[in-house]
Amino acid sequence: MLVSLTILGILASVAIPFAEVAVVRQKEYELRESLRTIRTALDQFQSDWQGEVISRIDESSSRNGYPVTLAVLVEGVPLNNSQDIKKYVRRIPRDPFNDDTSSSEEHWALRSSQDDPDSTLWGGEDVFDIRSKSHRVALDGSDYKDW
Repeated sequence: MLVSLTILGILASVAIPFAEVAVVRQKEYELRESLRTIRTALDQFQSDWQGEVISRIDESSSRNGYPVTLAVLVEGVPLNNSQDIKKYVRRIPRDPFNDDTSSSEEHWALRSSQDDPDSTLWGGEDVFDIRSKSHRVALDGSDYKDW
């Protein structure tokens, strides 16, 4: 009986780190999907603006053709010569490595089309790109904020 308990204890102590890594790996997958969703929506917005599918005079886009906030992707923008609204995402995905109490929009560090590539502060003109605000390190050794 004691031997069985000892073996069971050893197996449990080995299994716990594997379970923790599996949870982190799942969160990393969610982060990649969230980044891909928002970046694809930003690219589609800019492409629609360039192709004049959406209104260029609407205040929801900058003079460079990017949305002025992430909320614009959810709320939508008017189509040219139409009363219809085009929405790019149903909701802003959250960053799985950030606090659950803040809104999804607050999870992301924004970058404007006018910002320097290495800038950590958002210029506020538009939303050209996003990144995680997390200071944690990924399983592969990279920083989540650099993804």
